[in-house]
Amino acid sequence: MRASQFHIGTLKEAPSDAEIPSHRLMTRAGMIRKLAGGIYSYMPLGLRVIRKVEAIIREEMNRAGALELLMPMVQPAELWMESGRWEQYGPELLRLKDRHQRDFVLQPTSEEVITDIARNEIHSWRQLPKNFYHIQTKFRDERRPRFGVMRGREFTMKDAYSFDRDEAGAQKSYDAMYAAYMRIFARMGLEFRAVAADTGSIGGTRSHEFQVIADTGEDLIVYNPATQYAANMELAEAPGLIAERAAPAETLRKVATPGAARCEDVAALLGVPASKLVKTLAVAVEPEQAGAAPAVCLLLLRGDHELNEIKAGKLPGFERGFRFASDQEVAEHLGCQPGFIGPVGLARTVRVIADRTVANMSDFVCGANQADHHYAGANWARDLPEPDLVADLRNVVDGDPAPDGSGRLAIQRGIEVGHVFFLGTKYSAALKATYLDETGKPALMQMGCYGIGVTRLLGAAIEQNHDARGIVWPRALAPFEVVICPVGWGKSEAVREAASKLYEDLLAQGVDAILDDRDERPGVMFADWELIGVPVRVTIGDRGLKEGQIELQGRRDAAAEKIDVAEALPRTLEKLSPPTR
Repeated sequence: MRASQFHIGTLKEAPSDAEIPSHRLMTRAGMIRKLAGGIYSYMPLGLRVIRKVEAIIREEMNRAGALELLMPMVQPAELWMESGRWEQYGPELLRLKDRHQRDFVLQPTSEEVITDIARNEIHSWRQLPKNFYHIQTKFRDERRPRFGVMRGREFTMKDAYSFDRDEAGAQKSYDAMYAAYMRIFARMGLEFRAVAADTGSIGGTRSHEFQVIADTGEDLIVYNPATQYAANMELAEAPGLIAERAAPAETLRKVATPGAARCEDVAALLGVPASKLVKTLAVAVEPEQAGAAPAVCLLLLRGDHELNEIKAGKLPGFERGFRFASDQEVAEHLGCQPGFIGPVGLARTVRVIADRTVANMSDFVCGANQADHHYAGANWARDLPEPDLVADLRNVVDGDPAPDGSGRLAIQRGIEVGHVFFLGTKYSAALKATYLDETGKPALMQMGCYGIGVTRLLGAAIEQNHDARGIVWPRALAPFEVVICPVGWGKSEAVREAASKLYEDLLAQGVDAILDDRDERPGVMFADWELIGVPVRVTIGDRGLKEGQIELQGRRDAAAEKIDVAEALPRTLEKLSPPTR
């Protein structure tokens, strides 16, 4: 490719709404242009990266035995009604009507459509297993689209779906996709972790996220540096920090805490660490019987810990959902106001659930169910009944013991770019996707689903790989692998010949190179290509040629090195191998 025939649309300034590096740099590098909130046009440079991402995905999916098809972006509402997600999915599902007033959706995902295909195409156990995938546009009507392609409304995604005869076969399909994903992200040159994850709204029982490590990531990853353990914060097990409850050493006493409704205020007022406090959260749990009033429960955590709402949602009786209790509900059930709630002296109709650490605390401080007052020296059994349930309720914190007892947990930030789920029969049962087994009897297909955010990967790769000058693409994803910058293109025949020869030689070696024949000043060329993030730059000028030399510089190198013209091709290839990161 010659730059004069390409479109280089770099900008000096980023848009005012660009909050993170990838949004700023993709816009300034001329890779995306905003059309509407969360909706972008991908310019030629950006599309080249997308196509490279897709090529790696296709190669590894095909290698793993998956079959590519293409499902429509517009889906009939009837399928979503069959699965039950027409109402469940919420406002992110963009609903629309055609001219005949029939309901449709713009797909945010394709479980319903692929299951419909399977139930119509797969009839016998002899046709299983199967794994279908496609790369298609998705739309999720985000309330607040932001961060450029990281949280857009329209995006490109690869989703795959496996169908098996039984759970054992489905687990093998899951493992094959997990291995394929490990190869995909490794080939892209990204630093990433595969972490155990919650299944969320997709459903199912087994799940892993693939997280690109980046300081700007929205997700928190919990891992053990000494082992292979890794999980996202939603799922990471938080151990109890007190092995055995100590005998009471203090008497229960009520203390005045005027205006101290927060744990940190109470701790400061009483001169104790926050770890001495028990934080009491009142929640309203949706009732089993329609029309009944929600039940109010208390969740107890240590004062320096935070509630993990995903874990709380899996507590017995919480399956239908919960929320924080209103001031009115707190007053009605506990006779006080939020900020001073505590577990001492409660009516037994209020269920108390304690975090593992809280269950073994003694001589703790807690709310007194009276405004501007707390109890100090509170102890289980003596001053209040044992909790109704002890459970893991909290977020892990850095330095917590690992669940298997080997080492301490660490936390880092990541960006989710892939997710694999074992679905079981969640969708095949709802849509009656059956096959005839060896005995001729109908059986439900076991399913798995596997997604990769194609366009999101661009943003994640940039968040991990950038500097003050611009993007630093891994070689596998770069829009071009090498850029040749001739200084004085319009003035020197020698420069044009040397640059053109190297360009042709690189193309012959299969290198994706671009020759910048725009006849720009060196500073303009260098700034453009550093912003765009091409891994290797070769600079050719009259002065260097007279000395038999040209300049070679990797995007991460602090300075260029002078090399002999005769060594231009092998040294450039050497710079590219191993792949530049």
